[in-house]
Amino acid sequence: MTSSPSSGDELRATVAARRDLGPEFEDSLIESFLEKVDLEIDRRVDERVAVQARKLAPAVNPTVAAGQRLALAIVSIVLGVGATVALPLVAMEASYLLLFVWAGIIGVNIAFVRSGRAQ
Repeated sequence: MTSSPSSGDELRATVAARRDLGPEFEDSLIESFLEKVDLEIDRRVDERVAVQARKLAPAVNPTVAAGQRLALAIVSIVLGVGATVALPLVAMEASYLLLFVWAGIIGVNIAFVRSGRAQ
């Protein structure tokens, strides 16, 4: 935290100014002191909010849009389900082809995650 003049120093300066200027300036001096205290409180709150915002920042790498992850998921599901439905209709012995298709889909998804783009 950055430091500014303490409230105690400000209060002492205000009281000294009141002694020098007299009671007719008391209201102005008090308002000025309270304004300085209010600004200091605002500064400290803003500083704490900024620290909390940095702590709560998302862990997702901003270079990868959520749309890329969503698109990969949708394409993977569509291709996998489509192949699962269509291959048995086309070929009687499609089980090995289905394994090949699903292995490919899984491989692409694993490669995407390991490439660091999904972080």
